[in-house]
Amino acid sequence: MKTRIITDSASDLPSELTKKYGIDVLPLSVLLGDEEYEDGETIGPKELYNNMRAGKVYKTSQVAPQAFKEKFEEYAKNNESCIYIGFSSELSGTYQSSTIAKEEILEEYPNFDVTLMDTKCASGGFGLVVLKAAQMAMEGASKEDIVKATEFNARHMEHIFTVDDLEYLFRGGRVSRTAAVIGSLLNIKPILHVEGGRLVPLEKVRGRNKVLKRMMDIIEERGANLSEQTIGITHGDDLEIALKAKELIEERFGCKDFVIRDVGCAVGAHSGPGTLAIFFLNKEK
Repeated sequence: MKTRIITDSASDLPSELTKKYGIDVLPLSVLLGDEEYEDGETIGPKELYNNMRAGKVYKTSQVAPQAFKEKFEEYAKNNESCIYIGFSSELSGTYQSSTIAKEEILEEYPNFDVTLMDTKCASGGFGLVVLKAAQMAMEGASKEDIVKATEFNARHMEHIFTVDDLEYLFRGGRVSRTAAVIGSLLNIKPILHVEGGRLVPLEKVRGRNKVLKRMMDIIEERGANLSEQTIGITHGDDLEIALKAKELIEERFGCKDFVIRDVGCAVGAHSGPGTLAIFFLNKEK
């Protein structure tokens, strides 16, 4: 029997891929004052980024345990095997919600075959991990093989990204107020990556063109067999910069397969408009 794949909206996968591979996506919540929205369902990136540019400040909330329990119950009733591949537990409480729901559902359906996986990944890198698992599931791979591949891909997924305005990272507690003000005045663009599931500053570069060039250098330093990979690119409502990055990657590394999408609301509420992120597998360590 085919293994079913569940994920959450922080995976930032295009809807055409989630539909094609039958991936169930549970939305994180996006909060604006007293209003609550479902990421990708009742609010989309365009609305979010336009409002952020206008000064509105969003917060986000994890997927609730009840939402997981209801989804798990669908599969448990049909005696189906499933894997929940989740957003980094260092960035959200969503994975913890899934563990609570698993404990509850197993009390009612003790034979339910469900596996939970904390990818320590986010946005398009997380999405690539989920996509590979779903492709394997559709091809009829065993659950054990899907889990092994997912563990490998999550462990070796690189997230290299920059933001256009440090103000949004300040609001999310990623940089100090002083760093945000000085960075804006001097046109400093930080390069960050994900380490141990957390967002970690890597370098500071002055100017958009220089930051793109440095991102390409980092890809070359860290990437493995890049021309054979699917490369993920996500952007904060700036398709032009995403396509520029794609062009540079194609020219330099011969890559042909890309997944390009907006940074979704759950992640974009913290990174802001103008974000550019690139995802790929690194070398064996």
